[in-house]
Amino acid sequence: MDGTEGSAGQPGPAERSHRSSVSSVGARAADVLVYLADDTVVPLAVENLPSLSAHELHRAVREVLQLPDIALDVFALWLVSPLLEVQLKPKHQPYKLGRQWPELLLRFTSAPDDDVAMDEPFLQFRRNVFFPKRRELQIHDEEVLRLLYEEAKGNVLAARYPCDVEDCEALGALVCRVQLGPYQPGRPAACDLREKLDSFLPAHLCKRGQSLFAALRGRGARAGPGEQGLLNAYRQVQEVSSDGGCEAALGTHYRAYLLKCHELPFYGCAFFHGEVDKPAQGFLHRGGRKPVSVAISLEGVHVIDSREKHVLLGLRFQELSWDHTSPEEEEPILWLEFDGDSEGTPVNKLLKIYSKQAELMSSLIEYCIELSQAAEPAGPQDSATGSPSDPSSSPAPVQRPKLRRQGSVVSSRIQHLSTIDYVEDGKGIRRVKPKRTTSFFSRQLSLGQGSYTVVQPGDSLEQG
Repeated sequence: MDGTEGSAGQPGPAERSHRSSVSSVGARAADVLVYLADDTVVPLAVENLPSLSAHELHRAVREVLQLPDIALDVFALWLVSPLLEVQLKPKHQPYKLGRQWPELLLRFTSAPDDDVAMDEPFLQFRRNVFFPKRRELQIHDEEVLRLLYEEAKGNVLAARYPCDVEDCEALGALVCRVQLGPYQPGRPAACDLREKLDSFLPAHLCKRGQSLFAALRGRGARAGPGEQGLLNAYRQVQEVSSDGGCEAALGTHYRAYLLKCHELPFYGCAFFHGEVDKPAQGFLHRGGRKPVSVAISLEGVHVIDSREKHVLLGLRFQELSWDHTSPEEEEPILWLEFDGDSEGTPVNKLLKIYSKQAELMSSLIEYCIELSQAAEPAGPQDSATGSPSDPSSSPAPVQRPKLRRQGSVVSSRIQHLSTIDYVEDGKGIRRVKPKRTTSFFSRQLSLGQGSYTVVQPGDSLEQG
């Protein structure tokens, strides 16, 4: 296992389950369960499970689902549990990694011993972190689009992808169209919209009551703000799909959902768990820490407030320098350095992210930068696919610019972070460099084309 292909997120207790991917193990045969993003199961009867590679299981899943060849690039196999998520390399052996799961938890999580003892990973077939968004726009196979749609929808509803209310309503309307069909006032499906509101909107926007149902029936009652916006957006989806007198195919709505998600800067990211210092407040200057999710993709890094569900800091790779420290008997830290100002003075800002996954995050940042600098314009050749992008593929269509709303949840809130500010002062560096001419750290976008350093919990984890 290595850090570039691992998303070491830490889901909440509500997401925990006891499902397993291996239902029986014999000397030669086993039944393996691979979960899709919508929680459906793909059962596989395999031989010699202990020596079976992730690539072989990936191929078996594609054959059962009858997916086209592009699925090799789009999806990857993950080992997932409530405590840790790891994207597998093709050569990894899932059964052996599963047996070493407690060792991974002890190294990369702060979970209590009792939780480590009870935790059991399962195999999931989901989006490859290293698959570029621009290539996703070229996909036409409806089943591939559906799988991507289901995964993105789950992340939106769980608020793993924080969204503004307007975006939640637009995305929820597309889910309504997929699940309930075209909007028709008064039809029985309107009842489903009211009864299953949490299937269309994140939980914090769901305000159950009679108002939405009455509004759908046209009785003049007013729905709540989120509900009314969902209803209006649902109507607009039908108006668009009915243009020209024909009903749009489901694949059209899957694609529309994904295009909307592409406006979110953290779509397709790997997620990690950490904590940051709070700004000092009050007479006693009490601070403390707040839990965050660190989202890393081919484009940059986003730090998300896990409780408030909004972005604290968003940086493209050309806007940051980074490093990590893992001193003995001290908490590992991922350091992010970026340009800012202090009372109008240009300064460099240092953000400390406390996390046992700091090494994984640092390795993933380095690998994403190497991929972004690769000389393959149509898309990087990532280690999870083993095949380069097709250079003859058509260019991606131009996307609309992202909406810049005042107070948007995707806008950085640096004032909510406690950073170390410093400037270069002669021979030394003192706290309170405007440009990235030099840096406190040597690891930046301009780093050389060195080989990627594998993060290994133990020598026995790398197979072959």
